[in-house]
Amino acid sequence: MLKIKKGDLVQVIKGKDRGKTGKALEVKLLAKRIIVEGINLAKKHKRQTRQDQQGGIISVEMPISISNLMFFCKRCNKPVRLGFMILKDNTKVRICKSCKETV
Repeated sequence: MLKIKKGDLVQVIKGKDRGKTGKALEVKLLAKRIIVEGINLAKKHKRQTRQDQQGGIISVEMPISISNLMFFCKRCNKPVRLGFMILKDNTKVRICKSCKETV
């Protein structure tokens, strides 16, 4: 089970985009990779398929390994590790290990 989910704010800790933050758009479980908004951009050549569509070179977000990302806590304002806690009503929630706040 991955601790980072779709819609979470993450920060890159390794690679060419180190230090940048973005929102997780898509999580690929089997490959253990995540597509992050505005991170790990690659140029792709796209041809015009319809008369009203424009072709050319576009930037596309490529998947980045989950080991190169950390969850970004808004309360701590820094990248943190996540943990799990079971509440009294037997629901499992994610918590920030730094400030002990539920995510």
